[in-house]
Amino acid sequence: MKAAKPTDSPEDRRRRKARRTRDALADAACDLILSQGTAATTVEAIAERADVTRRTFSRHFAGKEDAALDFVRRDGDRINALLRARPAHEPPLTAYRRAVRAWLTDPDDPPWQLRPRMRRLLALIDSEPALFGAYQRIRVDAQEESIRIIAARLGTDGALDVRPAAVVDAAAGVLVAALRVWARQGDRNPGAADLAALVERAYDALTSEAAAAVADSTTEE
Repeated sequence: MKAAKPTDSPEDRRRRKARRTRDALADAACDLILSQGTAATTVEAIAERADVTRRTFSRHFAGKEDAALDFVRRDGDRINALLRARPAHEPPLTAYRRAVRAWLTDPDDPPWQLRPRMRRLLALIDSEPALFGAYQRIRVDAQEESIRIIAARLGTDGALDVRPAAVVDAAAGVLVAALRVWARQGDRNPGAADLAALVERAYDALTSEAAAAVADSTTEE
């Protein structure tokens, strides 16, 4: 006799429905902002395209920029989850780099940057002040959580010890720099392998420059 399949709880169904609504709003915000710009896009138009009310939009997002950049928040959450799962013996910078690598190369759940339109949206961030401001806020939130994770790995207080913030700011900055270069390349290097390789080269550049700086400092008179 076959075992009965477990049934979803009402809470599970509500969570999935909320996720679908949030994704629909994020997609609508991306579509409208890319087609007509941030200034011409209204929250009401986003809600209408997603077939929900203005009130529903407000339950999910603070504004249109947050909706369009929801993929940034989700990817930050994924990187932090992977960072928590890294082996405790890994140095913090290595752990962060490997968490990023696992995020970029996950075949079952590719990063949102590789979806259609995301490269264009990333490129638009630099020229749209409102988008740039929202992007920075989302990044800071993710990095603050990364700092707490690194501080816990080091057994220290991230508010008093500079090491967790220094590691995270450097490691996250390298990722942002690589994403910016990748976005500006347009469709010349469209694939996941190209983005992952670019990020690896960026981390190699950081570590080689840091090693050179250490060596140079030991030879100073």
